[in-house]
Amino acid sequence: MLNLNHPILQKLQKCHNLNTLKQVHAQMLTTGLSFQTYYLSHLLNTSSKFASTYAFTIFNHIPNPTLFLYNTLISSLTHHSDQIHLAFSLYNHILTHKTLQPNSFTFPSLFKACASHPWLQHGPPLHAHVLKFLQPPYDPFVQNSLLNFYAKYGKLCVSRYLFDQISEPDLATWNTMLAAYAQSASHVSYSTSFEDADMSLEALHLFCDMQLSQIKPNEVTLVALISACSNLGALSQGAWAHGYVLRNNLKLNRFVGTALVDMYSKCGCLNLACQLFDELSDRDTFCYNAMIGGFAVHGHGNQALELYRNMKLEDLVPDGATIVVTMFACSHGGLVEEGLEIFESMKGVHGMEPKLEHYGCLIDLLGRAGRLKEAEERLQDMPMKPNAILWRSLLGAAKLHGNLEMGEAALKHLIELEPETSGNYVLLSNMYASIGRWNDVKRVRMLMKDHGVDKLPGFSLVEINGAMHEFLTGDKAHPFSKEIYSKIGEINRRLLEYGHKPRTSEVLFDVEEEDKEDFLSYHSERLAIAFALIASSSSMPIRIIKNLRVCGDCHAITKLISAAYQRDIIVRDRNRFHHFKDGSCSCLDYW
Repeated sequence: MLNLNHPILQKLQKCHNLNTLKQVHAQMLTTGLSFQTYYLSHLLNTSSKFASTYAFTIFNHIPNPTLFLYNTLISSLTHHSDQIHLAFSLYNHILTHKTLQPNSFTFPSLFKACASHPWLQHGPPLHAHVLKFLQPPYDPFVQNSLLNFYAKYGKLCVSRYLFDQISEPDLATWNTMLAAYAQSASHVSYSTSFEDADMSLEALHLFCDMQLSQIKPNEVTLVALISACSNLGALSQGAWAHGYVLRNNLKLNRFVGTALVDMYSKCGCLNLACQLFDELSDRDTFCYNAMIGGFAVHGHGNQALELYRNMKLEDLVPDGATIVVTMFACSHGGLVEEGLEIFESMKGVHGMEPKLEHYGCLIDLLGRAGRLKEAEERLQDMPMKPNAILWRSLLGAAKLHGNLEMGEAALKHLIELEPETSGNYVLLSNMYASIGRWNDVKRVRMLMKDHGVDKLPGFSLVEINGAMHEFLTGDKAHPFSKEIYSKIGEINRRLLEYGHKPRTSEVLFDVEEEDKEDFLSYHSERLAIAFALIASSSSMPIRIIKNLRVCGDCHAITKLISAAYQRDIIVRDRNRFHHFKDGSCSCLDYW
């Protein structure tokens, strides 16, 4: 009779090296346990964790290994990236076996392995094998592994198609699909694209469908939902999710807590993020990264540095992402020497080799501070080839400090690396336009045309009474478009009283000054602000998410609107947060 609590199983759990494993294996041989499939599966699982060669030796001495043993060893091997090829080798043995064929327990671990480079290309053929060897309806674990694979493969439409074929998805399946939408829209940066917004909105719609299906969410569900709210800046929905956790006695673990800290930070509620962070009892490096990132993007460099230093008090070790967000904080806070010290500490203190993203922070740090020559030298002395992000950072710094020669040189590299990215051309075009060199602006425009590049359209999202409203530059599609444009006219007249003069150099076309003023008046964030002034309570802050960097004229206008209409306006652009209040901005006009 099978003993599920046999002492040999406890001894296997305590094995941490090959010598102790061999001793337990010897006991199994002498007692005959090595001939029983159940105990053999535990032996294979344990041995594969630190001695895959030994695991294969054991397996090869089994006279007629069952499919269960094949599946056990395949699953164990796929947990280690350097052993995935061995797992596929075993799978090939099954395919060529005379009597065995894959079953529902064979595929999930293999699809999980296929969800990362360089194994992605093996996923679609493996899906074909599912269709060949399994009969629908498929096991939920197979379904979930397929959904997750196609999401990682960049085929979210396929994931959704497969999801829609399932008549009654269970909780795990709902969670897999929600996480796929949320993760596809996640960023290291705070910028949001059309695709990101669509994916995050789809996650919110899917969650509504889940509620209608009477499936009760758990902590995993809430993490995906909160992440989608973070991407959209959807504060009302994010706060509702927080309330749901509390009302339903779900565990506010470090995963939910970190998601909430990130959400409140990205929705412009830094005080709530701080409050929640302080209340969390179980904080790990990821949680610290979210809070440091929150301080960083809101321009609170000193607070970010203090938190970075406090990690040591909780015996937490910074990772690569910690260095990125902390250097980002130093860059946006003008803390150049502190940022340089952190960069230099990577190798000397933490034993980390700087990666491209860390050099990107370094170039940005020096460039923003006006140390352009030093930034250029650091870029050229890197141990790896600079990517487009680094050249774009140098181009942005050149624009900020008016170094046209360096900007032109950076653009040449960018065109080689990213000939179809409009933002690169626009940065240099802005430089030429700001000094009235319209022939050069036209030349850059022709260069864009030659490469088939269109300027990325600006859009802004604003949340009113829990609903998200999207505006494009010059948009007239909104149901209240007539009222919005009338409000903009009122705003422009009112701001003339405050002495505002439009910064027409921000317009990249050589047209009449009056036309330039019209171009500026209908930027997406201005439409969003006008709508918020019409549709929301005068006591509520206006919160806007923008996919591009705020232009100088819109920044100046928004400062004046905050004073003229006595409204707090919080704008999250692709670089950072801007808190406009009483005619000033938290960025101190440095962004």
